[in-house]
Amino acid sequence: MLSRIVLVCGVAALVGVLAGCGGSTGSGSRTIVASFSPLAYAAAQVAGPHDEIVDLTRAGAEPHDLELGPRDVVRVHDAHLVVYVGRGFQPAVEDALHGRKGPSLDVLSGIRLHGSGDDVDPHVWLDPRRYEQVAREIAAALGDRSRAAAFVRRLSTLDATLARGLRHCERRTLVTSHAAFGYFAERYGLRQVALVGLAPDAEPGPRAVGRLADEVRATGATTVFTEPLVSEKLAQTVAREAGAATAELDPLEVLSPSEEAGGADYFTVMRKNLTVLRQALGCT
Repeated sequence: MLSRIVLVCGVAALVGVLAGCGGSTGSGSRTIVASFSPLAYAAAQVAGPHDEIVDLTRAGAEPHDLELGPRDVVRVHDAHLVVYVGRGFQPAVEDALHGRKGPSLDVLSGIRLHGSGDDVDPHVWLDPRRYEQVAREIAAALGDRSRAAAFVRRLSTLDATLARGLRHCERRTLVTSHAAFGYFAERYGLRQVALVGLAPDAEPGPRAVGRLADEVRATGATTVFTEPLVSEKLAQTVAREAGAATAELDPLEVLSPSEEAGGADYFTVMRKNLTVLRQALGCT
């Protein structure tokens, strides 16, 4: 039986119920709190069959803008393990960790990263090989590295599928809404051109938009990729000025409510991304 992934308890409740949202779910089970979807999914793949996985970020919400209510903070403090992305990706989670006595795992701590300081790219899960490292670290923090083996094999197969599907393409420039696909591009020999940096809510001025359109034209790219949680306005404007089309590429920060209800997961979304990329890049 797979571990359960549940939403955090609501804020408005009796104090007695609040205490019931602690780290033990009975019968030797554990509560693992993950800060957002890719970490919750990895934790569910490597945790024990009776463990409970709590995803702090609800379906369809922007992980960067996560705010925690009082009950969320209690869940963070009482969990057996908290898994999160550091370097300011979700400041509310890092703030909630202050005073926590149990183990916490920043998945960026053991991975080769792009950038430094506040400019580190946190999107390691978009590279299946780095995502393997995340899974292994979570399994190790839970006391059994071997539990990651089956998940790692699936990720290795996905990596081979992506490499094969993106090996022969007419174009190799990936024009993205924000700089989320650096690790993915590095893994598969692509070049990322991002309209904005690591912060997806940045809004370039008119002159910057013109320069971006010129850059897109210069690359020969025929597609500007939008994202599910980011406004399409900038991408559509740049694409129109550059004479390019748009298509949606999912950075997998969170599933939409409809995807969650339909049973979508990391693998189905990554395969969907591959289909979109093959068409946009002219792959054979």
